[in-house]
Amino acid sequence: MRTKDLNHYVSVYKELLKVGDVQIAYAELVKYVQKLKTGFSKDFSNDYSVGNVLQGYMDYTYFYLTNDYLKGKKLKLGLVLNHSEANFEIWLLGQTKDIQEEYWDRLKKTKWIKVTKMPQYSVFEVTLVKDPDFEVPDKLTDEIKEQFKTVADAILVSLKRVA
Repeated sequence: MRTKDLNHYVSVYKELLKVGDVQIAYAELVKYVQKLKTGFSKDFSNDYSVGNVLQGYMDYTYFYLTNDYLKGKKLKLGLVLNHSEANFEIWLLGQTKDIQEEYWDRLKKTKWIKVTKMPQYSVFEVTLVKDPDFEVPDKLTDEIKEQFKTVADAILVSLKRVA
């Protein structure tokens, strides 16, 4: 994916870090996802167990949610902050690449699969909140939770149909 030598990228990186905005934005976004995870742990404790926040490589910050049904299928849901798009997504994930490919095939003819190639890290990805307003975090959290509940419930229904 690199088109230039590493020294070029490091030079650009250093300049961005000197300004300081990247570090502040990244730290605040991760902090928000950590608070979101805490809220999910409380509000969805009857339906899901919630994993720890993982920070990726400045590309995704996410946490996993699972329940007995998903565990039995070797699946889990990911609530993902996609940094490049600056939006929140829900991903259906398999325990292994083989599981993901199996569910990609099973779900190909459903509304969830809208692309011709399986994503690199998931079975499919659905945007929950596009262009989130981080200046009103409580409202954003409520919107993410509401969208998550609606989409996760629909995903479970589809999974049960193709099981």
